[in-house]
Amino acid sequence: MSKQITYRGPDSDGIWFDRVTGIGLAHRRLAIIDLSPEGHQPMLSGSGRYVIVFNGEIYNYQKLMNELIALGHQFRGHSDTEVILAAIEQWDVKGAVSRFIGMFAIALWDRQTQRLFLIRDRLGEKPLYYGKVAKAFVFGSELKALKAHPHWSGEIDPDALTLYMQHGYIPAPYSVYKGIKKLTPGSILTMDFSQSDSVITETTYWSMNDVAYEGQMNLLIGSDDDLIGGLEDLLLASVKQQMVADVPLGAFLSGGIDSSTVVALMQSISSQPVKTFSIGFDYEGYDEAGYARQVAQYLGTDHTELYVTAEDALSVIPKLPLIYDEPFADSSQIPTYLVSELARQHVTVSLSGDGGDELFCGYTRYFMVNNIWKKLSLLPRCSRRLVASIILRTPVERLDVLFKWLNPLFSKYSQPGRVGDKLKKAAYLLSAADPDEFYSLFTTNRVDVDGLLMAGNYDQEVDTLPNENKSLPFNSFVSKMMYKDTIKYLPDDILVKVDRATMAHSLESRIPFLDHRVVEYAWRLPLSVKYRNGQGKWILRQVLNKYVPEKYFDRPKMGFGVPMGSWLSGPLRDWGEALLDENCIRQQGYLNAAVIRKKWAEHTQGKRDWHSQLWGVLVFQAWLENQ
Repeated sequence: MSKQITYRGPDSDGIWFDRVTGIGLAHRRLAIIDLSPEGHQPMLSGSGRYVIVFNGEIYNYQKLMNELIALGHQFRGHSDTEVILAAIEQWDVKGAVSRFIGMFAIALWDRQTQRLFLIRDRLGEKPLYYGKVAKAFVFGSELKALKAHPHWSGEIDPDALTLYMQHGYIPAPYSVYKGIKKLTPGSILTMDFSQSDSVITETTYWSMNDVAYEGQMNLLIGSDDDLIGGLEDLLLASVKQQMVADVPLGAFLSGGIDSSTVVALMQSISSQPVKTFSIGFDYEGYDEAGYARQVAQYLGTDHTELYVTAEDALSVIPKLPLIYDEPFADSSQIPTYLVSELARQHVTVSLSGDGGDELFCGYTRYFMVNNIWKKLSLLPRCSRRLVASIILRTPVERLDVLFKWLNPLFSKYSQPGRVGDKLKKAAYLLSAADPDEFYSLFTTNRVDVDGLLMAGNYDQEVDTLPNENKSLPFNSFVSKMMYKDTIKYLPDDILVKVDRATMAHSLESRIPFLDHRVVEYAWRLPLSVKYRNGQGKWILRQVLNKYVPEKYFDRPKMGFGVPMGSWLSGPLRDWGEALLDENCIRQQGYLNAAVIRKKWAEHTQGKRDWHSQLWGVLVFQAWLENQ
């Protein structure tokens, strides 16, 4: 099981096994802090009571170590793993974890009470799967480790597959396999082996729900300068802690506000030029390398830039099923993989700007959806449904001609594509009963996947986490959209993408915006300092402007994507055709071959734009071939 994920820890490995209880722990080490054997895992606590395997970093471990030394604890080395064990000895599991600032997936065996603890970090930066395989309870950072168990069967969960087709990823607690789950962020799973019938419980030590509630109920009051200064101080502290490493360290730099802020703060702290990395594409609308270069030159970083060809990007696609372990269809996984590959040639740790959009209102869709819903809600739902039915019955070609005047509007707020296709999507949105449903339809393929699958529950509710209080006092619908993205899209898409792409190259990614102190502060900020003068991230722009002139980052937001629509009709056409063989699809029994072949024909012939749905189907087919 350990050997399946060697790339997550190529520096050393270890196994601890207790033949009496049947508990086994295995670890792969990517050495970042304390490169000596004193940091080796599995590690026993000083008293011998606890055994741990741990993936991630505890950024405040030095402060905790000093506190524990003052309380009488002694340390063999200076690894954060040893600090975790001493902290648990001192404050118990929940008390210790609540003190940690970091990203982590922890498995801890308590030899005294015969209890196993699985612990995941607050925002979900590090993955942790668990479940039953025959009579064994198994867990690991990736599914491929679990699949190596000799009794693995791996039955696909049709409900999870439905969620995948709707979202492009499988949200926690689901996995693609029946009986195997993802531990939700901010949770501690406890399995008590002291009883004949092992009892599993899951508790929360940090809740995004509570953070949002407390933040909205206790919004900060102060001048703009006070609020800007407070955010800058927290980000500086987060970046400084995350720059601690005993190996070479750098940062991803796209030239956007988030990554530029992280790099600017890093450079303000560092006595040497920070190593930064960006990739470029020779595709209009998809290339940010020039912007990154300007920011790097201004800040004086040691910048490495690589322009990749379509062939470079396409060569990654056959690797995706092995990298992501379960179907995952965010096509920005391709450039993320490539920039990780570039960075790993120079550093072992790379900081990134992920999380800024969800915390500081960075997605253009937030205010677009809010403004559209305000206007639509003025119309009776029956009238909206009537308009929708007319649009849905009108051929796409006819809509293209009649509404070509809408092209500039669609080009401003969405990805390139045909007006007719966008109007068809809009028609589905018109029937939404409330703003929640409107946003859900807007951000998923819920309607378009109807008929793609042979089985599955299309009505599952995954917008919320277990035990979530749905009556949060949001001061605006915009805040509610940001919250929904933080509990679902961020951990289950963005962080999955980054973790797998970086770890495939044995590169550790760190995300300063996801320091929970920054998250908690962001949720206490009034919306007026996040969105102002028609722009999101207003307060983050003010922080960045202290280090970088506005002319270097005042531009429309770009996504970190690839031209998938044209690729499917061009260089990926043969690959797609082979995967969508009608007889093969019928024999597999998961997908509706007739519906998929119709969409494939319409897309490749230029009649419709189905690239989003088809990419999800193709990723699933490619993944299925590797099972």
